[in-house]
Amino acid sequence: MPIGLSAKKSLRKSLRNNKANKSLKLKVKTASKAFLEKPSADGLKAVYSIVDKAVKNHIIHAHKAARLKAHYSKKVGKEVKAVVKKKATRSQVKMS
Repeated sequence: MPIGLSAKKSLRKSLRNNKANKSLKLKVKTASKAFLEKPSADGLKAVYSIVDKAVKNHIIHAHKAARLKAHYSKKVGKEVKAVVKKKATRSQVKMS
């Protein structure tokens, strides 16, 4: 049990962060499981989004995220990948 004030605060902070990290990790797992059961373009986009958020918050490593994304994209057919790519290029054109 922490004794000092800063140690107590550190414990509270670590418990709060632990809860948030577990929540995001669970989202990654459930989204990937749902996607693997029924692969689709929308599912791929959702999984990519959640995985990227997890990387941004340092929940999973960037290399693991790249590996997962490559694995998920292989599950989807070439037709679906083309649709996702078209949507991405359209949004990039709008931003420019």
